[in-house]
Amino acid sequence: MQRNSLPLQTEFGVVRCARPTDAERIVQMVGKLAAHHGDTPALTADDLARDVFVANPWIYVLVAEARGELIGYSALCGLTRLQFGWRGMDMHHLFTEAAYRGRGVGRSLIAASKIKAIALSCSYLNVGTNPDNHKAQVFYEILGFERKNTHPPLFSIRLAS
Repeated sequence: MQRNSLPLQTEFGVVRCARPTDAERIVQMVGKLAAHHGDTPALTADDLARDVFVANPWIYVLVAEARGELIGYSALCGLTRLQFGWRGMDMHHLFTEAAYRGRGVGRSLIAASKIKAIALSCSYLNVGTNPDNHKAQVFYEILGFERKNTHPPLFSIRLAS
């Protein structure tokens, strides 16, 4: 089933573009992902307001919502391959709350990220992983991403407009 617009209805709820009222909850989830990777988070709601909730966003954040609760997010940053005239997106973050993992949330966030990238005239979507995160690497390959010969691992998928 091909979906081509946001919000994206899913089995668990919806994936939609983040709103300013989501900022504090997004900051919490970013903090959890940062801590998982051994980083000390410094992101604030003001940082999100500056980068996401403006007329010309620096990044795009999509959120997964189930029964009114935010349970995951993806963060997208612009890329280019100027010599080819290609626009792309990097899925800089992908996070699902532990209680919702294995329920299609990540898969739905990736589907919505593709929709958002296509809407922004992008022809590809990239995502990187920690070299030790073999589960994520297999996950991206199952979803059709092609592994690039890089370190750390980078995966890319061409998008049909």
